[in-house]
Amino acid sequence: MRIGVDGYNLALPAGTGVASYGRALCRAITAIGGEIDLIYGIAMRPETPAPMRETLFYSRLGEQLSLGQKPKMTLRRRALRAAMLPTVRKAVEVPISGKVIAGDMVERVPPARRIFSRSGLFEASVHYFRRYGKAMRIEVPEPPAIMHWTYPVPVEMVGARNVYTLHDIVPLVMPYASLEDKAYYKAMLQWLVDNASGLCTVSEASRHDISGMFGMAADRIDNLYQAADLGEHPVMPAGDDLRLWLDRLFDLELGGYFLFAGAIEPKKNVGRLIEAYLQSGVETPLVIVGREGWRAEPELRLLRGGNGAQLKGAARIRRIDYLPRAQLLRLMRGARAMLFPSLYEGFGLPVLEAMALGTPVLTSNISSLPEVTGEAAMHVDPYDVDAMARAIVAMDGDSALRQRLSALGLSQSQRFSKERFEERVALFYEKLLK
Repeated sequence: MRIGVDGYNLALPAGTGVASYGRALCRAITAIGGEIDLIYGIAMRPETPAPMRETLFYSRLGEQLSLGQKPKMTLRRRALRAAMLPTVRKAVEVPISGKVIAGDMVERVPPARRIFSRSGLFEASVHYFRRYGKAMRIEVPEPPAIMHWTYPVPVEMVGARNVYTLHDIVPLVMPYASLEDKAYYKAMLQWLVDNASGLCTVSEASRHDISGMFGMAADRIDNLYQAADLGEHPVMPAGDDLRLWLDRLFDLELGGYFLFAGAIEPKKNVGRLIEAYLQSGVETPLVIVGREGWRAEPELRLLRGGNGAQLKGAARIRRIDYLPRAQLLRLMRGARAMLFPSLYEGFGLPVLEAMALGTPVLTSNISSLPEVTGEAAMHVDPYDVDAMARAIVAMDGDSALRQRLSALGLSQSQRFSKERFEERVALFYEKLLK
């Protein structure tokens, strides 16, 4: 069984939760005996000699823009967009010789049978859909049986059963919390709903939202959840080695800080988290790891104060723009608790990863988060700053509460083990191939 997987998020230098999903999906496909064809949008011309393609692929992957950055609009790019015709696009195969040292790129290029790329595929597909109202078609020799797009993109592979993971529909259910063109986004999702061979999502909450928004039966979209897949290398245990690592790299004590991990954007609710933390008066530092996204400035206003003056307590809040995944998991393992009061999550991977590491979790009582955490987390109304502040005080001062949540979290995370994810993925693919 050959399965295609897109590199839309895998290629990003600072991948989001969807990139983690893509890596976990690739590991699951391999575990169930499948072979993988990877499809990227990295610049690659058909006339490039085959022996040079692998080198150029990795070179250009290293130059890939981060999420939210847009490529420079050159004259050639403008001309290609103006001349865009409704024809099938051919992807260029990138030979896998093994001569290129993948190094840090290995997370962005999972082990695969074949790699293909089409220059600007995902950017071009958006303009194609706006012009023609349908997905751009791409072609590869001997296509895989299933092409699994890990994100809703207006692309379909010729000769394969095209399936799409819809993680959530935030732009439609919380339109004020995202920057997407809502009319385009809804039209594109409607096309996928009407034309895809299969749809899947990552929680019952998302399945309910999607089926309700598009008036479709809930059984038309499969919930595969996500996996508590921490990667191939075990995270450092909470012992002397981790204690030393935290001290030398971050000047933090093991179990002596709170952690938030995620993008700084309205739906993550960082502004209210900071307000609640300052209101709580706890001395335990708060570490916020995440890049600034759309409308980050209002979320961080209490950190920056006015006229250069810093608010009382703000010095205990530390900002880290981005950490490689291995470092983030170590930081998560060493935290007193994960604080994740998001306003909406299709799944909420950080809370699952925290539970799988034995770290207590404080999170929201809405969207998918209660579904993922069950009874293994402290839940708060994410709009109620007073309640959040009281919860932070309780989490900070009650070691018995933290120990209980840690044990419950480890147990709850087994519901989302990589083995169970593999079973759900296998059943989904079997149904598609019947």
